[in-house]
Amino acid sequence: MKAITLQSYGQPEDLKLVDHPEPKVAPGEVLVRVKAAGVNPVDWKLGAGYLDPIMETHFPMIPGWDVAGVVERVGLDVDEFAPGDEVYGYLRKDSVQLGSYAELVSAHVRMLARKPASLSWEQAAGVPLAGLTAYQSIKRVDVREGETVLVHAAAGGVGMFGVQIAAALGARVIGTASERNHDFVRQLGAEPVAYGDGLADRIRELAPDGVDAALDFVGGDAVDVSQQVLRRRERVVSIADPEAVAKGAHLLWVRPEPADLTALAELADTGRLAVHVERVLPLEEAAEAWRISREGRVRGKLVLSVGEPR
Repeated sequence: MKAITLQSYGQPEDLKLVDHPEPKVAPGEVLVRVKAAGVNPVDWKLGAGYLDPIMETHFPMIPGWDVAGVVERVGLDVDEFAPGDEVYGYLRKDSVQLGSYAELVSAHVRMLARKPASLSWEQAAGVPLAGLTAYQSIKRVDVREGETVLVHAAAGGVGMFGVQIAAALGARVIGTASERNHDFVRQLGAEPVAYGDGLADRIRELAPDGVDAALDFVGGDAVDVSQQVLRRRERVVSIADPEAVAKGAHLLWVRPEPADLTALAELADTGRLAVHVERVLPLEEAAEAWRISREGRVRGKLVLSVGEPR
């Protein structure tokens, strides 16, 4: 099979398209023919070695944690899926080596759900990691109907989902974004507010009585700003501030969860969750996708097309 690999920790230019042995399919796993693979900032961060202190990585390594594709074969003791099923998922395995930037990938059934029928392969591949992160963040701070929620980086890959999921729950959403993305944030269902000095004051103008919960998808001083405008300081969750817990906030690292993937698929198929794909690149241009991602200005998602587009 064709796959993108890294021989050691490195930079985008070190990614190579190679012939690679097909993955084995263990009990409880399925073999997926990949149609599209999502690209996330964590991909190039892992490739550069930033996560080495906490994640076991083996080389040569195929990057990629997001997948959408078709089940080609099932392993022993699998009755959740059958060959031909369209699936999508977040492939976070016990160690990092055989990811989704490939024509075939093995995945445990606990990492997969049925693909949203309303989404293209590329859109579906953009959902799992970012969508699960947003969904699980919202659950962590228990967002409820009628509450006001602050979403930091509302136009980004995770923020895009956070805004829509909170809005689908019946919350009022305020989203931070650069001014060029304000119309996009409005389309998602949030009231945009500009980044930068004085952010807390601008949020207070929109919500004089404070906000009920905050989602930090950007890091920096987002937790600190959130706690200045929250009614209860502890109702903020961060995916990017390593000091979040020390500040009395929540720190979240997304987990594979089929029930959550199924909930996201239902939101998409009922028209409550749209997936904006900024750009689709072919598998062989994975290095360019990483370069674009590292610039930090992607609106929505980047995706690699692996099979024939639908």
